[in-house]
Amino acid sequence: MFTGIVAAMGRITRIEKREGGVRLGVSASRLGMDDIAVGDSIAVNGVCLTVVTRSAASFDADVSAETLACTTGLDATGDVNLEKSLRLSDRLGGHLVSGHVDGIAEVLKFERAGESMLLRVRAPEALTRYIAKKGSVALQGVSLTVNEVQDAEFEVNLIPHTVSVTTLRHLKAGSKVNLEVDMIARYVERMLGAS
Repeated sequence: MFTGIVAAMGRITRIEKREGGVRLGVSASRLGMDDIAVGDSIAVNGVCLTVVTRSAASFDADVSAETLACTTGLDATGDVNLEKSLRLSDRLGGHLVSGHVDGIAEVLKFERAGESMLLRVRAPEALTRYIAKKGSVALQGVSLTVNEVQDAEFEVNLIPHTVSVTTLRHLKAGSKVNLEVDMIARYVERMLGAS
């Protein structure tokens, strides 16, 4: 479980093809690895991955072919958003995020709006019912509040701090992003359908 509050940016430095997936080498010196053990979870661009080896400044994680098919950005070297898993004593500054990406969304617009940035995204059609105005979504593992919704498109506002401490600053029209919808919305739908 995560909060969608990015702790640090890291970098995928190595991709090793393996049967049924890949092993990523992730540089994570800014994350602080002292309290991370093999078997712990770290969200990488919003994808919950298990640490299989670690050093003082990096870790390796295996990614299955299924996860690669359902996400974006784990098949190439480059900057990534990192978050350690939530401890029961931690503050919940964002919203409950599982690290189980629901789909890949497309950036339609990323432009300045005063001091902030306006991000307009198109979600996969099957996920639109879970996106509500003033609700929460996670894009690339970043907890964001939805400002507007119109059909499959929605907008979020990124404050300067979020832009400066996450990889979202690299987005442009056409970029693909990992989307996790609000976990509570999925469970409410399931409960209502069970009646």
